[in-house]
Amino acid sequence: MLKGRLNSFRLLLSALLNNFFKLLYLLIKLFIFIGDITRKFIFRIFRLFLFLLRKLRLPKLKPVRPKVRLPKIRIRGIHFFWMKLRYFLFGSFLTLVVLFFYQSYIFVDSLPSPQKIGKINYPLSTHIYDRNGKLLYEVYRDQNRTPIRIEEIPTYIKEATIAIEDKDFYKHNGVSLVSGILRALKETAVKGDLQGGSTITQQLVKSSLLSSERTIKRKVKEIILALWTEKLFSKDQILEMYLNQVPYGGSSYGIEEAAKTYFGKQAQSLTLSEAALLAGLPQAPTLYSPYVNPKKAISRRDEILSLMNKLKYINQKEYVKAVKEEINIVPLEARISAPHFVFYVKSVLEEFFGIKQVEEGGFKVISSVDLDIQHKAEEILSEEIEKIKAFNVTNGAILVTRPSTGEILAMVGSVDYHLEPFGAFNVTTAFRQPGSSIKPLMYSLALEKNYTAANIIDDSPITFQLGGGYTYKPVNYDGRFHGRVTLRLALANSYNIPAVKVLNSIGVDNFINHARRMGIQTWNDPSRYGLSLTLGGGEVKLVDMATAYGVLANQGYKVNTTPLVRVEDLSGNSVYDLNPSRSKVLNDGVAYIVSDILSDNFARQIAFGSRSMLEIPGYKVAVKTGTTDEKKDNLTIGYNPEFLVAVWVGNNDNSPMNQALTSGVTGAAPIWNRMMSYLVSNYGSKNAWYAKPENVVDRMCYFGRVEYFLKGTENSVSCKDNLLKTTPTPKKD
Repeated sequence: MLKGRLNSFRLLLSALLNNFFKLLYLLIKLFIFIGDITRKFIFRIFRLFLFLLRKLRLPKLKPVRPKVRLPKIRIRGIHFFWMKLRYFLFGSFLTLVVLFFYQSYIFVDSLPSPQKIGKINYPLSTHIYDRNGKLLYEVYRDQNRTPIRIEEIPTYIKEATIAIEDKDFYKHNGVSLVSGILRALKETAVKGDLQGGSTITQQLVKSSLLSSERTIKRKVKEIILALWTEKLFSKDQILEMYLNQVPYGGSSYGIEEAAKTYFGKQAQSLTLSEAALLAGLPQAPTLYSPYVNPKKAISRRDEILSLMNKLKYINQKEYVKAVKEEINIVPLEARISAPHFVFYVKSVLEEFFGIKQVEEGGFKVISSVDLDIQHKAEEILSEEIEKIKAFNVTNGAILVTRPSTGEILAMVGSVDYHLEPFGAFNVTTAFRQPGSSIKPLMYSLALEKNYTAANIIDDSPITFQLGGGYTYKPVNYDGRFHGRVTLRLALANSYNIPAVKVLNSIGVDNFINHARRMGIQTWNDPSRYGLSLTLGGGEVKLVDMATAYGVLANQGYKVNTTPLVRVEDLSGNSVYDLNPSRSKVLNDGVAYIVSDILSDNFARQIAFGSRSMLEIPGYKVAVKTGTTDEKKDNLTIGYNPEFLVAVWVGNNDNSPMNQALTSGVTGAAPIWNRMMSYLVSNYGSKNAWYAKPENVVDRMCYFGRVEYFLKGTENSVSCKDNLLKTTPTPKKD
């Protein structure tokens, strides 16, 4: 067996050697062929040159006609061998030269251009501000970065960086062998310290154009690109790009973000001591982090200050003062204002521009929110929810808009964003049942279908026969029937049975289409809904309800809610400007009549009393409440020409609130009252209300009160007869 294996090995070795010598023979023939071809090519070029020279005729000169004969080469024996060897060597040399230059070309051609610095591997944070320029949040993927111009920062920031990273920065041409690489090797070998071997220019191209791999090939690329970069940019430009590019720890990239992360201020406000501490971070952000190793961070700062003193950047007095300065680091935490609103803004931006652009594009976003109003809304919600915890109410939400433009002035999606497990859930954009707050939309359609505010509707028991043998018997929230009431009284007091009867007469599908036109975007399957839709049987979003109520507030014009005012790109060019589109979706006279009913404190006193939380003394405001079955949701939505406030209270797990909660007295109404009172008294006009449209006429009706009609419908009912036929006092079944 051993002998057989040896034979197999010999055969294998023989085959390999045979193939090797064959390959070597082919290479030798190739080199000889290349050398021979090259010789012939040169001879042919030389003969062509002589031929052209003979044909050349110069004035006043006797043409020279050299007779050139190429010697006939006769090579025999040993001379033939040496000739072939010369051809082989010449061909080999020429091939290697060509291959060298070709590979060099491929290598250089594969290098990224330094002109791309700051354009690749350089994501920029998107900044979201409130309408007055107060920063709310910075959106970023993995690198939080804000560019800053070098002339905007103190000189000692630049000097601190140069002192520790590259003291000969202004002397070398991008690569410094002695003061850079050799110093790094020495310090690393002798002291074991982390020292940067690359110049600032090399570090810039490495972080912005190359990978982080540690190979000779990457180092050669780094050196070539550093030399190239120095030819394209000035020293100050390179330093500016470096200060905007370098990582300072965590997600903070660039000196501006580092200043905000560690000291809660802009880079231009840094002290000398703070600038020195930050300058020491890029070489080892974790090792010198003031959060991880505060003592090492201070030691590193002192080292840099000492270097600055030796290099004459600062004097002895400045050095001593900076070393003694106490460093106050901002606690490490996520800094965000109006969190529910911010992430709503982010989602809207992503729809417009895409996730990558939002997280890396460096947009400046001026949002619609007013941070002062936002903070007040948060305060009111927190205080009022605390008051009604006994009613098993654990959460709430507030949405404030400006109806004329659709701008969201405040969005509080829950009582506490950081409260587990539901705090981050934004109720203003969630699906919830609106209860009776949907009724004004249904009655606005009824008024367009020739109903009037003076029409009599019988609030009495009724049973509707549905398909499949099912029946539907609506009841009022108080379990009573109120007899014959006008449409005004039915809406103002939120009676259920009249609302269902009116919807039955105008049609569920018609109402769904009407609500969609006004802004409700969640009723996409009409087959799911029936007559209970007018009592809140279809889920909606609070932001959509704000749009729909905004139609009433804008006298028939729909303006979509928006969280944006302006968006600018990195260059300051506007890529979005608020330009509210207004579309007429409702008769202005109808909007005026519905608003008048919702602001009629006299008409709603049967259900809510004469001094309810729906009234704001001294101001006329339209408002409607809504409470769902089992009291899982309680809403209050109200407006005037200047502001719209929508409030929800309930529980995120959809558990019922205490049955003792009374709509218009407890729950959402007090929150709405405080919020709207704050707005109208601090930001509003005293007599903000609507002028009567030309297509609306008024008539003196019941109890000496004025009723409003669309022109042409004022004679369709008799106010006198209606007064005699109404029975507005409650009575039991």
